Amino acid sequence: MALDGSARGRLDEAPPIAPGVHPASRRPSLFGIGLRVTLGILTALVLASVVASLRGVVFSVCAALFLALGLNPLVRVLRRAGLPRLRAVGVIGIAVAVVLAGVLSFLVPFVVTQATAFLRALPDTARGLSDEEWFQGVDALTGGAVSEVLRTAGEALTRPDVLTGIAGGVVDVGAGIAGFFSSVILIAILTLYFLAGLPRIKRGFYALVPASRRRTTIALTERIADSVGKYLSGMVVLALLNAVFSFVLLTVTGVPFAALISVAAFFVTLIPLIGTILTTVVMTLAALLDSLAAGVVVLVAMLVYMQLEAYVLTPRVMSKAVQVPGAWVLIAATAGGSLLGLPGALVAIPVAAACLLLVNQLIVPLRQVQ
Repeated sequence: MALDGSARGRLDEAPPIAPGVHPASRRPSLFGIGLRVTLGILTALVLASVVASLRGVVFSVCAALFLALGLNPLVRVLRRAGLPRLRAVGVIGIAVAVVLAGVLSFLVPFVVTQATAFLRALPDTARGLSDEEWFQGVDALTGGAVSEVLRTAGEALTRPDVLTGIAGGVVDVGAGIAGFFSSVILIAILTLYFLAGLPRIKRGFYALVPASRRRTTIALTERIADSVGKYLSGMVVLALLNAVFSFVLLTVTGVPFAALISVAAFFVTLIPLIGTILTTVVMTLAALLDSLAAGVVVLVAMLVYMQLEAYVLTPRVMSKAVQVPGAWVLIAATAGGSLLGLPGALVAIPVAAACLLLVNQLIVPLRQVQ
């Protein structure tokens, strides 16, 4: 049978077939495909187990890099003053060490003394609370359930097995604190190394990017790094303002242990979204232990402060550090806290801002062209 020109052309363009080899034998077999998929899955599982076993080290490295990006604006200020980068990093390291040493030398004895006094005064405070008229009214409404809970809790605290469990918990807490401080020292050292070599780290990262995309990568990376630094400094300022306001409010209302609660408020407020809410709850409960009037005043004042913080302080302090919609903030903070606890909640918002920036600068323009 004769072939037309187009069919003959297709035959001429077809690759030659080796003698004795059937065309179907060129296709990968199902066994080969399954073997490759299995090897890929096993490799992923091995890498995941390695990362999981080294999660402490991975976390320390990521935390140090995050802190280095946060401290880099201070290095730039000292660089503009004429100091070389290594000297600027050394000045920042010495300043931070001196401040931390001073704060810890004052804070640790103060917290221990205040916490001991608080625990000693707690039984008397609970007994005094049960004599308050408003408490008796609430207890009557609940049929004596509230007073029964207090009585059961007081009896449980005097049982030997409960005291033994508390002592064991204190030992575990002590071991956890020791491990925490060792991690802090490692993170501090890594932060100084990353801070000193941050330009080299960036240049090495940029060198891995293709030349056609390098300019865009540099611009995005620098914007993300700047947002991290501004975010960290903004969070510290907001936490400090909350702690100062808490101390003044508790002192004016006559609530005992105002300084201890204010110190705790500084660290709790660093938690995005729920930090101020937790502080308000703790302060209100502490004030209620003193009197009903103090509890109401503290609650109302903190609710007003929360509105002031949300609509005035946070926009002014954060400025243009991170521009993330409220829904993204809520989702990111919740997901970060679920995955990594407090550290995850702290870094979640800058990570969300970075993802949003990448989407707006890379994916959206590409879709518009297509």
